[in-house]
Amino acid sequence: MTNPRPTTQLIASNVHQLAATKLAAVGQRYTANRRAVVEALLILPGPATIAELLNAGQGLAQSSTYRNLVVLEEVGVVHRIVTSDDHGRFELTEAITGQHHHHLICEQCGIIIDVTLDATVEAALERSLAQGAANHRFRGLHHRVDLLGVCRGCDGRAGPPVRQ
Repeated sequence: MTNPRPTTQLIASNVHQLAATKLAAVGQRYTANRRAVVEALLILPGPATIAELLNAGQGLAQSSTYRNLVVLEEVGVVHRIVTSDDHGRFELTEAITGQHHHHLICEQCGIIIDVTLDATVEAALERSLAQGAANHRFRGLHHRVDLLGVCRGCDGRAGPPVRQ
């Protein structure tokens, strides 16, 4: 399993263009504050809390960050993940990053670790989900898998959590 986070300038430029396009499609502008939220999500190592976004050094104000996250989520730029610690965490959607991944979520501390699966496993998972959907006359569009458990830090057996 590897970290799927985009890192290159080319990918960042494309992410910003896609975000602007999605916002424009519903009559919204890609403001400097919205761009700063997206930029923070690009540089942070995984799904981020509001506090982590505010501490990312992008000059974000808490009230406008909340408002902008709502808009960005509504247009499909940002995805919200709720964990057992009741803190929402935010990440850019796969439609924006082009990076398909899943999550390991600690039920004790709420940390989320992005993971990708081997292509063979991903294909088998896709086939199985498609069959299950077809059995119920359901047309699946995409999938997300969250594995809930306990991270190394909370388990106490192997040291602190590791964000990849």
